[in-house]
Amino acid sequence: MLDAVVREAAERWGDATCLVAPAGWSMSYRTLDELSDRMAVGLLDEGVVEGDVVALRLPPSPQHFAAFAACAKVGAICAAINPRLTNAEQAAIVERVEPRVVIDELDGPVGRDAIPPPLVADLDRPLAIVFTSGTTGEPKGAVYTGRQIRFITEVDTAMQWGGGGPALAPTSLAHLGPMTKFAGNLMRGGTTYLLDRWSAGTALRLTAEHHMAAIAGIPTQVALMLRHRDFESTDLSAVRAVVIGGGPATPALIREIRERLGVPVSTRYSCTEAGVGLGTGRGDPPDDAEVSVGRPHAGVELSVRDPDTGAPVAAGEVGEVSLRSEAVMSGYWHDPEATAAAFWPDRFLRTGDLGYLDDHGRLRLVGRSKEMYVRGGYNVYPMEVESVLATHPSGRDVAIVSLPDGVMGEVGVAVVVATDPTSPPSLDELRAFAGATLAHHKLPETLRIVDSLPLTPMDKVDKVTLRMHVAEH
Repeated sequence: MLDAVVREAAERWGDATCLVAPAGWSMSYRTLDELSDRMAVGLLDEGVVEGDVVALRLPPSPQHFAAFAACAKVGAICAAINPRLTNAEQAAIVERVEPRVVIDELDGPVGRDAIPPPLVADLDRPLAIVFTSGTTGEPKGAVYTGRQIRFITEVDTAMQWGGGGPALAPTSLAHLGPMTKFAGNLMRGGTTYLLDRWSAGTALRLTAEHHMAAIAGIPTQVALMLRHRDFESTDLSAVRAVVIGGGPATPALIREIRERLGVPVSTRYSCTEAGVGLGTGRGDPPDDAEVSVGRPHAGVELSVRDPDTGAPVAAGEVGEVSLRSEAVMSGYWHDPEATAAAFWPDRFLRTGDLGYLDDHGRLRLVGRSKEMYVRGGYNVYPMEVESVLATHPSGRDVAIVSLPDGVMGEVGVAVVVATDPTSPPSLDELRAFAGATLAHHKLPETLRIVDSLPLTPMDKVDKVTLRMHVAEH
């Protein structure tokens, strides 16, 4: 599927700019096709055959996408590795996928100036292995075939060509978005700007310079852009929408985006294993994006289930968010036990997220199943508490983790980055503020003021590291 899209995009868009490297040089659609042909021949020369794994250990670059396309042209499975992982973490992934070839240089392997032999079309041929972010454990490799990537492309583009413009790649190129939305981006015919490493200042500058119509990213990134010293002086008049995904956004952040940019905000919800999931749109009521992650995309089934029995729960009751669609991964790479554990018997994917359906059919998330803790017999969902405390003016960032307690079993710890480090909020102040909204058992009982929250390589709050830090101090 991807190989055909790369070729047609080259025919349609020709010398139009497809990708811009962090250093500023660009690659056209035609060059992408030609380079990926040469790289495909190079892979064949290296002995790569259909079904082999090719690992990419490349910095953000147009060559990353050329190598991905080359894999598709020879029927190989592309396993991209986030360069922000440690050397040991990268080596562990390489060992797990056992690649025929590891591409870790921007100029290789490149073969003769020739076209690889055509493949028989097969939507069930694996195209990519996308690794989970590892926020709650060791990363696992989700396998995506042409069938799943075609469905994701249909959701994004309705299989229509054109309509693209300048855009920024806000996440690691090894992440779900770049790997599964590559075909859709090619069909749009726009220009994607790549970064060595995302920063708020650079994102603001490029958005203004290239008159980008949308800002897209995870909540952390958008929040950092709003707080950057250049935000007020940057001309963002071309921006028409903000799209947030990849993590939970607080109501306070959604409201701040609307107030300061004056544009609609849409949220997206999915996970590495699901491909696509839910979202809010421009025509939805404004508070949809503030309180929920919206409703399922076309072709996606949503079920909220009892985590122990798998039985659907009633509207308003908290359960495990489960999704079923043609976008859901085939399974974890060479891990049948983990694959079996990831699905209910009827092939609904267990996301590990907890949430409930409200009276308007919107999904409201309350946290991860592994993050929920029990205080005195009552369940506490950290995301719910974080959403309230995030609106306190003295706290710039907040995360809730739990600690063991001899009396209550577990108690909550609020880890806060103060808006003004010289005048941080007190525990009593935060409890009084949140107490107007939350039940007593949900209120944090310990406070830690920190300079910053630890982040994963995907720029999500690293709850594992944070919990360890809190336990040690």
